[in-house]
Amino acid sequence: MGNAMSGDMISGVAQSKPRTGLVAVLDLGTTKACCLIARPNETGGMEIAGIGHQVSKGMRAGTIIDMVETEATIRATVEAAEHMAGENIRDIIVNVACGNPRSRLVAFEVSIAGHEIGDADLRRVLDPSGIPESEIKDRDLIHLIPVGYSIDGNKGVRDPRGLHGQNLGVNMHIISAASDPLRNLETAISRCHLDINGKVIAPYASALSCLVEDEINLGVTCIDMGGGTTSIAVFFDGELVHVDSVPIGGGHVTSDIARGLATPLVHAERMKTLYGSAIASPSDDREIIKVPLVGEEDTGETKQVPRSVLVGIIRPRIEETFELVRTRLQETGFDKVAGRRIVLTGGASQLTGVRELATEILDKQTRSGRPRAIPGLAEAVSGPAFATVAGLLQFAFNNPAEAAKSAYRPLEEPNGRFARLGQWLRENF
Repeated sequence: MGNAMSGDMISGVAQSKPRTGLVAVLDLGTTKACCLIARPNETGGMEIAGIGHQVSKGMRAGTIIDMVETEATIRATVEAAEHMAGENIRDIIVNVACGNPRSRLVAFEVSIAGHEIGDADLRRVLDPSGIPESEIKDRDLIHLIPVGYSIDGNKGVRDPRGLHGQNLGVNMHIISAASDPLRNLETAISRCHLDINGKVIAPYASALSCLVEDEINLGVTCIDMGGGTTSIAVFFDGELVHVDSVPIGGGHVTSDIARGLATPLVHAERMKTLYGSAIASPSDDREIIKVPLVGEEDTGETKQVPRSVLVGIIRPRIEETFELVRTRLQETGFDKVAGRRIVLTGGASQLTGVRELATEILDKQTRSGRPRAIPGLAEAVSGPAFATVAGLLQFAFNNPAEAAKSAYRPLEEPNGRFARLGQWLRENF
């Protein structure tokens, strides 16, 4: 990870450079791994050249717990995509769901001794080496985003260049993750003879593929319900302002069903998919489900339970998930920033009744989010469960090579939305 930003970044939006080669992204999740390889098309967009999709092993709650199994998962996933593309890849952009991601707004200030502010002063105030030790102790930076400037305490400065003052300040959105889980992720990928070309926090990637421009501008919370974690990305005035996650996902619902009905996990997952719901219906007591029993697979012995029992197991876990999300947003104050809009995505969000329960518990307008269509992307890998990997591809093609290779997102023009957001945040928090 570099500790300096390029001149293009500091002076404004980094200059885009045409991509001539393949771009590869990897979503390494708790229950599945997916690799997409894409190439630029004639219209300046992208088209899918290779797809690899495998059941993920060696992961729990987004964190590696078995290096050998995780390495095997990555190899199989990437090799499948390479075989389809007919090309070998050397570097990859990966999502970050491990390391207890932390989102902070921190103010920095440097002395400018009354001279005219220029690009060199912006470099100084945006230098990551100035981040307080408490924010990065045993942690690595994933994204570093400026959200507004001040001069001598005067807030809401849109573009400080050309102005004079004694002190230049900036409000910075810092997203970090614990170093050791990140190091494990890097090791697993390097063992597959791949270099990491960029890291993107998982909820940000999911949001990039699912949200529409009006939602991002007006305020929205994107909730990605994965297999091991549920992650949150809050947008305001066009920019990412907060991320968080709770360690509960669809896999926990499957485990609850397996324990509650004494059935193997594979059958619990099947019942959840075919008959599961988070909302009760009048016919639940009359609909009977056959449940295979643990240890009785050879004899084929089953028991019969009404569907209402299955719903009674599923609903409390989904309620707990959304209650934790609501609490996290309230504690940080970002439940108000996000406005009245929720977008649900991720594989676990496809469960019947989840959208209605989210609307009830979070008291916001809710819709289901699917990744935007990408030429060449098969229908089987274009649902909500693949929002993160599709968003990684959006990030890769919408950011220049310099931004993708660094740990940081490119800086926006100081007179853009970041300045307005910075003014609002500093006045309200």
